[in-house]
Amino acid sequence: MKKICLLLFVMLLTNLPVMAAPQKNPAAPARDTLSLAPDSPQWAKLKIQPAEEVPAATAEPLNGKVALDEDRTARIYSPVLGRALRINARVGDNVKAGQVLMQMDSPDLGGAIADSRKADADLGLKQHAAERSKLLYEHGVIALKDLEAAEADLAQSEAEAVRARGRLNNLGGGKGGENYLVRSPVGGEVVDRQVNPGMEVRPDAANPLFIVTDPNHLWAVIDLPERDLDKVHAGQTIALEVDAYPGERFLGKVLSVGTLLDPTTRRIPVRCTVDSKGGRLKPDMYARITPLADGQHMVVRIPNTALVTDGLYNFIFVEVAPGKLQKRRVMLGVQEREYAVVREGLKAGERIVTSGAILINAELAQGQ
Repeated sequence: MKKICLLLFVMLLTNLPVMAAPQKNPAAPARDTLSLAPDSPQWAKLKIQPAEEVPAATAEPLNGKVALDEDRTARIYSPVLGRALRINARVGDNVKAGQVLMQMDSPDLGGAIADSRKADADLGLKQHAAERSKLLYEHGVIALKDLEAAEADLAQSEAEAVRARGRLNNLGGGKGGENYLVRSPVGGEVVDRQVNPGMEVRPDAANPLFIVTDPNHLWAVIDLPERDLDKVHAGQTIALEVDAYPGERFLGKVLSVGTLLDPTTRRIPVRCTVDSKGGRLKPDMYARITPLADGQHMVVRIPNTALVTDGLYNFIFVEVAPGKLQKRRVMLGVQEREYAVVREGLKAGERIVTSGAILINAELAQGQ
């Protein structure tokens, strides 16, 4: 009897329906969109900007620095020994070509004036002597050799007078008397001064007394690695960035590529002209200089602060509608210290989160 009851109980259990455990739908899409209310405090921590399109680079940024344009720069020395009496220009002053920068007392200038006057006086004396000898020779009073000697003395005096005048003209012609006037040969701004009143001035000084240049025209100098020689050529457009102006680009052109390779560093000097945008760039600034491709080859560039890394992939947040941000995977090209080039996943002009992307990513993860 017990066996029969046990058999009936087992048969009853086998006929009961089995409740299956709930399973996730593998086809259900993952949540990748976050909506924020207009009064949400997260907006204050976000910065949304359109993705910009820039010319494509032919090489990674190269190290360089800003330098004076030597075609518009004058390093002014004194050609004579003397002492500074009056300084007429200060650093930052704008001067014109020919303007007096400094007045100095110079014994060398006084000696040049005296030499010129002496040579002129001697020349006049020798001219009279030559005319008198010619007249005497024509009347048979003196021999031909005496006439030739007088003419030779005259020629020597003429040469000495020309030399003395040339020396004096090189020193300004003595217009300031024995006070030598240091003038600027070019117009521009005084960017350096190495002289003070009462200071002794020497023509063999190591540093120039004044440096005058046009600060709106500068050079950018690149030490180009040998391996990148085929990526840079004269006339090519470059983009220059400095730490003083983060995110701002200064455009320029390659002026010349050096001929000689430095055997020690294996680098070639490259000089570029650059627009300083009203003197914002300063000489000796370190710079990152990127050679750009010729033509209309453009790429989309975003700041690295817009990227969120998840495993092996990079994502950004795109504003697809007012208050709605979508997480989107992108494929990157060249990635620099501050910017990255997007090859796939983003179009120029789309608005993306450039600051606060990590915060939005955390909000999205909590919502999931």
